[in-house]
Amino acid sequence: MSKMRDVSLQLKISSIYIITNLLVVLVNIVLIVGINSMSGRLDMVYQDNRHLNEFSDAVNALQDDMTDYLNVKTSDSLENYYRSEQLCRNMMADLNEEVTGSVFDRMERNIRHMTEVYLDEVAKTIEAKRGRNVEKYRLHYENATRMYDYTDTYISDLNMEQFRSNSERYSELQQRFRLFEVVSVAAILLVMASNVCIIISFVGTVIRPLKKLSSQADEVAKGNFKIALLPVESKDEVGVVTGAFNSMVLSIGRYIERIRESMEAERALKERELLMEGHLKDARLKYLQAQINPHFLFNTLNAGAQLAMMEGADRTYDYIQKVAQFYRYNMKKSEETVTVAEEIEMVDSYIYILNVRFAGDIHYEKRTDESLLSVEMPGMILQPIVENCVNHGIREMGDRGVILLSLYEKEGKVCISVKDNGVGMSREIIEKVMSGTYREDEMATGGNGVGMDNVISRMKLFTDNENVMEIKSEGRGKGTEVCLYLQI
Repeated sequence: MSKMRDVSLQLKISSIYIITNLLVVLVNIVLIVGINSMSGRLDMVYQDNRHLNEFSDAVNALQDDMTDYLNVKTSDSLENYYRSEQLCRNMMADLNEEVTGSVFDRMERNIRHMTEVYLDEVAKTIEAKRGRNVEKYRLHYENATRMYDYTDTYISDLNMEQFRSNSERYSELQQRFRLFEVVSVAAILLVMASNVCIIISFVGTVIRPLKKLSSQADEVAKGNFKIALLPVESKDEVGVVTGAFNSMVLSIGRYIERIRESMEAERALKERELLMEGHLKDARLKYLQAQINPHFLFNTLNAGAQLAMMEGADRTYDYIQKVAQFYRYNMKKSEETVTVAEEIEMVDSYIYILNVRFAGDIHYEKRTDESLLSVEMPGMILQPIVENCVNHGIREMGDRGVILLSLYEKEGKVCISVKDNGVGMSREIIEKVMSGTYREDEMATGGNGVGMDNVISRMKLFTDNENVMEIKSEGRGKGTEVCLYLQI
C-alpha cells in the first residue's frame, strides 16, 4: 500500500483500468474454458455408440466383401476383402479384453472374442475357396455366416444398452451445463460489481484530499493563515499539490512574521543606536572627567613640543608629540568608527609613552595580517584593554613584562588578541568582567576611566552579536589573553 502512494496519479489510473479489465478478461477465459470442457463432455457422451456403429459397419462391409469375392472371385474383390479384414482387426483391437465388473466391458470382451472367431472362419472360407475345396468352403462359410449373425446381434444389443445409459448421462450433463450458465452469469455480475466498487473507492481516494485542500484554500482566502497543515498522504500529483500548498501557507506565514520581526528589529535598532550614543557619551564623559582640561593640556603639549624642537631635544620632542597624538586621537575618535590600523597605531603610541615613563620596561610585540588592517571597529577599544594589561598584569614584573598584539583571521572572523605574561586572572574574575559585575575602579584604576564593561557593550552594539570578546587565562601567574571578534 505504501508503494502505491509513491506512484503518479496517471500510473494509478492506468493500473486501475488494467486491473478491472484483466478481471473481466480472466473471468471470460475461465467461462470459455468451462464451456468448452462441458461441450467436449457432451460430445463424448455418444462416443461409445459411434465406435460400435463404426465397428458394426466394418463387420458388415467385411461380410459383403467376402460374399462378393465368393461370387465373382476377382482380384479387386479379394483386395477389398483384405482391406476390410484389416480394418476390422484394427477396430477389434480397441475393444476391451479385460475381465471387469462392468456389464458393458464384459459385453465388449465377448464381442471381441466372437469377432476373432468370425475373422478366423472368414479367413478359412476364403482360403478354401481359393483352394477349390468345396466341402471346407461350405462348412466355413456357414460357420462364418452364423458367427456374423451372433456378432451383429450382440453389437446391436450393446449399442442399445449404451445408448440408454448415455442418454441418461446426456440429460445430467445438460442440467450441469444450465447450472454452469447460471454460475457464469453470476460470476460476470460479481466481477462487474467488484470493478464498480474498486473504481468508486479509487475515485474517493483521489477526491478526498482534493476536498480537504479546497476547504483549506477557502480558509486561506479568508485570511486565516493559522490553519493546520494538510498531511501529505502520497507522492503523486495530489500529494505534490498538497505539499506545495503547505509550503505556500508556511511561506506566507513566515513572510508576515518577518515583516513583524523587521518592524521590531527596526525599533530595536533605533534603541541600540540611542544606547550606543549613550555609551559613547558616557565614555567621553568619563574620559573628560579623568582629565584636567584636555584642550588646555593638548595646547600645552604642542607648545612644549615646539619648545623642545627649538632647543634641539629630539627625544623630548618625539615624546611630547606621541602624547599629543594620543590625546588628540582620544578626543576625535572616541565617537567615530575607525579602522583596526588606527586602533593599533594608537596602541603603539600608548606603549611608547609608557616605555618613556617606565624606562623601557614594557616589551611590546605585534603580529598582524596586513590584509585585515582596513576592517572597521569602534574607537577607544584596544587602548583600555592594553591599559588593563599594564596596570593589572605586568606592572609589578619590571622588565620581564611582555605584551603581544596579534591580528589574524579565525573561522571567517577577524580576531584581535592582546596577550600578556602577567599575573593572570581567576575564573571568577573573568566571569565578573564578562558579565559587567566587576567594579570598574578595580579594573581601570589609574587609567582613562573607560572600563571593560563599556568596551564589551560598545562591541556588542557595533557587531550586533553577543560573542564579541573572550578572556582566557590558565590561572594566577600564567598570563591573560583578551580576544576581540569582528566581522570581515
